Amino acid sequence: MIIAVDGPAASGKGTIARALAKHYGLPHLDTGLLYRAVALNVMRHELDPTIEADGVASCDFDETMLADEALRSDEVGKAASIVSAHPLVRAALMARQKRFASQPGGAVLDGRDIGTVIAPQADAKLFVRATPNIRARRRHAELRGRGQDVSIDKVLADIRARDQRDSQRATAPLVIANDAALLDTSFLSIDASIQRAIALVEERRGRT
Repeated sequence: MIIAVDGPAASGKGTIARALAKHYGLPHLDTGLLYRAVALNVMRHELDPTIEADGVASCDFDETMLADEALRSDEVGKAASIVSAHPLVRAALMARQKRFASQPGGAVLDGRDIGTVIAPQADAKLFVRATPNIRARRRHAELRGRGQDVSIDKVLADIRARDQRDSQRATAPLVIANDAALLDTSFLSIDASIQRAIALVEERRGRT
């Protein structure tokens, strides 16, 4: 079974995807980490994330890099949002994601184009969303928990900028797949969001 979980930054899609993977005993891939790894490579080699060739040159990285704590920083997240808009960067990482999705037994993947591009054949598709203000508060708390001192206004501005880049990019923009179930986590607890996600997946399994 392949489960695709899409949505904007800080919507809760990663938490939900990990919970679904645990519930169904499936491997999980946070595809956003791939773009963060590219962005971190760009930064460490003092390249420019706005230049597509620099992004493509940074796509060759070892799987162990996905465990690097530096990937979680706000600075890397911003650069990842920029490099992910480059068509050639997305093309370079596409095969990696498709291989993960097509492994025997299935998988859970979360990102922004899983249900539309990476795994359009997914057995269940969820699109997770929340209001920008709530997502900003979540991300702000997460960053402060990591010791990063940043204002809530700056986080909200970054969330809105990412949403615009993700939804307006020419290649694989953030859109809701026609057959995806919508899950709004704005006013749901983590547990309630997870239970709702499981119910939506079960409903889709029942249909098929």
